[in-house]
Amino acid sequence: MIRISIDAMGGDHGPVVVVPALAKFLQRRPDARFILFGKQDLVQPELAKFPALAKSVELVHCDVAVAMDDKPSQALRHGRGKSSMWRAIEAVKLNQADVCISAGNTGALMAMARFCLRTMANIDRPAIAAIWPTSRSESIVLDVGASIGADAHQLVDFAILGGAMSRALFQIERPSIGLLNVGVEEVKGQEEVKEAGAMLRDTDLNSMTYHGFVEGDDIGKGTVDVVVTEGFSGNIALKTAEGTARQIGGYLRAAMSRTLMAKIGYVFARGAFKALAEKMDVRKINGGVFLGLNGIVVKSHGGTDDEGFAAAIDLGYDMVRNRLIDRIEADLQLFHARRHQHALSRAPRLGEEGEGEA
Repeated sequence: MIRISIDAMGGDHGPVVVVPALAKFLQRRPDARFILFGKQDLVQPELAKFPALAKSVELVHCDVAVAMDDKPSQALRHGRGKSSMWRAIEAVKLNQADVCISAGNTGALMAMARFCLRTMANIDRPAIAAIWPTSRSESIVLDVGASIGADAHQLVDFAILGGAMSRALFQIERPSIGLLNVGVEEVKGQEEVKEAGAMLRDTDLNSMTYHGFVEGDDIGKGTVDVVVTEGFSGNIALKTAEGTARQIGGYLRAAMSRTLMAKIGYVFARGAFKALAEKMDVRKINGGVFLGLNGIVVKSHGGTDDEGFAAAIDLGYDMVRNRLIDRIEADLQLFHARRHQHALSRAPRLGEEGEGEA
């Protein structure tokens, strides 16, 4: 049984979307159990619409809900210990739940999760990892907005975190890792990116394969299993891709309804268009995983519907079932052990320094 804590008040719609999403998810995963944190007078009427949920849901009343426009510092100051968001995260810390799902304010969720769960040993900062549809299948991109900027060591941490997630989610034994850059040549890019590339190249890990630098168009191609970048460029890439998908969808709908012949053509090609719509549906890949914390937190898109929120729960469920935290800890230990061995092998041996100067 996997226990899932839910911030019922998060997102643009709150319980109206969250509760139906639980019902959809439970049909797929009947072994899950939920702890639902939120305002009882708003959540209980929604729960009453789905009697089958009763045995699987525990409702915990919370007076405070974090608003979507609250500043992270404000949310942490006023919501710590009593808001639905904080209580949902805290349930993971107290081992009452295995994963927390929220569609709430991203900045507030990250601030609370980091304060409550703390970062794992040897991790400077957490990252948000997103699933990205590609021409081949799917890949993972991180960081997509947890923080702005990253040094070489943090980029390497992101690579390890993303590699572990790829193994847990896609069952890839040795995922390929690429650093997002302005070119694939080793002389191009910022110094932090080039230094991170050297570190990954010099430290051979059994758990992943360093591919090298990748460019923006490689993300959609699926050139690598994990694309690593810092939060500023990662978030821009994510929002651009989502906007482009909606734009193309709008173009197609307009074109198919413009003339009688277009409408007739749509009837004959309905199957192909349906498959395309499924591929471009951002709800199917909704959910960003906060990686690098002592616990699993999944951020759903705030404006999604029940189908999208259910997909975010699916993602959290899979991360728990496939032991994401254990995989990350093992990869971190192996990486730092290999780095230590590499440093020792390059250090001058006692008595060798200065030889040949006479």
